[in-house]
Amino acid sequence: MAKGIKVGLLGVGNCASAIVQGVHYYMSKKKSGEVNDVPGVMSRDIGGYDVTDIEFSTAFDISSHKVGKDLSEAIYARPNLTRLLTSVPLIGVKVQKGAVMDGVADHMRSVFNPVSDGNPPPSVDDVVENLKRTHTEILLNTLPVGSEKATRFYADAAAKAGVGFINGIPVFIASDPTGSWPSIFEKAGVPLMGDDVKGQVGATITHRSLARLFHMRGVKIDETYQVNIGGNTDFLNMTYEERLHSKRISKTEAVTSLLPYGKEMQDEGKIRIGPSDYVPFLENNKVCYIYLKGRSFADYPLTMNLKLSVDDKSMFAGAMIDAIRIMKLAINEGVKGVLVKPSAFFFKHPPLQAKDDETAMKWVKDWIGNPKQAGG
Repeated sequence: MAKGIKVGLLGVGNCASAIVQGVHYYMSKKKSGEVNDVPGVMSRDIGGYDVTDIEFSTAFDISSHKVGKDLSEAIYARPNLTRLLTSVPLIGVKVQKGAVMDGVADHMRSVFNPVSDGNPPPSVDDVVENLKRTHTEILLNTLPVGSEKATRFYADAAAKAGVGFINGIPVFIASDPTGSWPSIFEKAGVPLMGDDVKGQVGATITHRSLARLFHMRGVKIDETYQVNIGGNTDFLNMTYEERLHSKRISKTEAVTSLLPYGKEMQDEGKIRIGPSDYVPFLENNKVCYIYLKGRSFADYPLTMNLKLSVDDKSMFAGAMIDAIRIMKLAINEGVKGVLVKPSAFFFKHPPLQAKDDETAMKWVKDWIGNPKQAGG
């Protein structure tokens, strides 16, 4: 089997920094013979591919702090806050100027400092040409929340270039209710995964697990909320409610989908999920508060309050390292269109929701063993 998975990055922010650094972190461990297992991923080996088989072929960003720099330098440029995991040698990939569109909210312009060199932004054809020239196989979307138009722009380019697309943010591409985007990738003959990544042990999957536990043990949930605070640009971006529409839907449905009365709770305003505030000194640390109130036997009240503190972007990176290798298997096997079963495990708003443990986990393991199975 030819090794190497050529991955393109949309956005060279904290998520991209964690992914690139993580791959090189395990490369250094592998060279020194220290790696027996790899914490934070499903398996060191997925279908014959190691974490260290991932290569970075191209990258797009809009910040003057990053465009034109080698990817190895851009991942440390401001306003990135990802902690130093390892030094990354020159990769030989210069960050390309991307299309801004709605990728930068007005209140974020001074933070991201978009390039203003007088040259026009890239067209879809320009991006297609870049993806083909760099032999990119998979394009990973880590643009800021609210980048609806920009995400569709790059998804269109990926499909036209014959490149697999992994949508890590809450824009509904794989889960498009009209079915248009899944159909586009099906016709293009390439795979699609999404939408909105579930971190390894992040706020949403923890909330899902607690809601599932309550329901499984016969406790009726009357009300629940999840609020998150953090200090990176992701949280600053989300201080504007208009950027959050799809994000709230994604995170809310990830929880309500597990409960037979979840839609009723949502309609009655008994569930509230989403970011709450930006606290700069927290940097990449996300602090999540989860509250559940329910009734047990004979209507006895039960209340749970939980606080979770995690490095937000390492949670993203670990899940994406697995998703990348799974998509590579799909490409090798000629699987096209939405990877429904893997998406159910890795994303908050997949085309088909499933319980994380006995269903989604089994689905993805079975899929790895037989990527051509019916149903994606």
